[in-house]
Amino acid sequence: MGKLQEFDITFTNNKVVYSPGESISGTVKITTGSSLQYKAIKVNCLGSCGVSNKMNDTSWTLEEQYFSSTLSVADKGTLAAGEHSFPFQFVIPVAAPTSFEGPFGKIVYRVRAVIDTPRFSKDYKAQKPFYLLNLLNLNQVPDIEQPSYAVTTKRFSYLLVKTGTLMLKACSDLRGYTPGQIIRLATEIHNKSGKDTGCVLASLIQKVTYKTKRALYDLRTIAEVEGAGVKAGKHAEWREQIIVPPLPQSALAGCSLIEIDYFIQVSLKSPETVVTLPIYIGNIAVNLTPSRAMPSTPAPTPISPNTGLEGVTPSAPPAEEDLEEELGAEGSVSEEIPTKSHSQQDQSGQPPTMSPSAFSYAPGAAFPPSQRRADDTSAPLFCVSTGSTIPFFTEGNVTPVPTSCPLILPPEYSTWDYPHEPPPTYEESCSSNNSSFNNSGP
Repeated sequence: MGKLQEFDITFTNNKVVYSPGESISGTVKITTGSSLQYKAIKVNCLGSCGVSNKMNDTSWTLEEQYFSSTLSVADKGTLAAGEHSFPFQFVIPVAAPTSFEGPFGKIVYRVRAVIDTPRFSKDYKAQKPFYLLNLLNLNQVPDIEQPSYAVTTKRFSYLLVKTGTLMLKACSDLRGYTPGQIIRLATEIHNKSGKDTGCVLASLIQKVTYKTKRALYDLRTIAEVEGAGVKAGKHAEWREQIIVPPLPQSALAGCSLIEIDYFIQVSLKSPETVVTLPIYIGNIAVNLTPSRAMPSTPAPTPISPNTGLEGVTPSAPPAEEDLEEELGAEGSVSEEIPTKSHSQQDQSGQPPTMSPSAFSYAPGAAFPPSQRRADDTSAPLFCVSTGSTIPFFTEGNVTPVPTSCPLILPPEYSTWDYPHEPPPTYEESCSSNNSSFNNSGP
């Protein structure tokens, strides 16, 4: 480095995770082996987002900037040989969105210091990233404590002969969860046909939308549970649960280029039938009264299309009254559907529990922060990739520093395949007339 032996940025108390509206402060440390002339020493604090239609490409198609503040900590002069420190402080705007990094876009924050040297001399630069978490309070989402409900029907045939009707209903106990909480799912299948169904599958799905000129969708199955099929002419019920692992929050308030949505998708492999329950993942849990419990039978109340946050739209149709009477009025005894496999179940075959082994499907998974004991200090509580315990994606050769902050930042997406198509739209799911439900052939 020649004259410059050290050029580094440190944050006060080594803090790396901040909240909107908070002050970020620190020190620029410079050590020189001999005198160094400079025109100015400046520190810049920047927050920005960029998206691209190519994977892991930093030549952004679209960009937006949330803030950029520059502070001159020293004017023209000479740095004598030795150590020098220059303090700085910035205020983060209250509308800045949560940090995020995916294969097609980033929301990044960093502090950069520059030593502006005289003409024909080399300028020196140093930078350090920090991370922002804009908490999503689920209690601010309308009707968040209500069940998320969806139902669909399918009249299907085999070899051009109509064999009957099938109805699939699904209900989650809430519409919003935080990492470490359990999604309790109730499913009913009325198989009024002469043919057995295939297996039933419930999946927690994350959809990340990158709003380039042509929107890109990244879909990932976070967790999955599979149940047995339903015999011909039977009515069966299936109750399962999915543990929410460390995940970034729904939406990204303040960002117009990247959106994050979550869905519970319940489907039958044969005949091909799907219902989708939109849910929210947040940072502050839903406040519930102790007496409240999940209803034993999902109430046939359609989900309101206006669930509060932009970007999540329901994809489940309201129940058809005539089919409700046809399929449900007989009062037949329900069978219990056994669970065949669960992505959050350990090798012992026991049901999912709040243990570290429940996250064995996620590389580098860690125990959810909300489930740690208060006196457990064996590992940092800061989670940034799915289960990771160190900050993700640092610039250059900077070494990530573990912290004790009980907050969660986004998962690591760099190994994903090219994005898939998003879940069906509300109109596609609601319309049983123009779907393949009525056109099943041999």
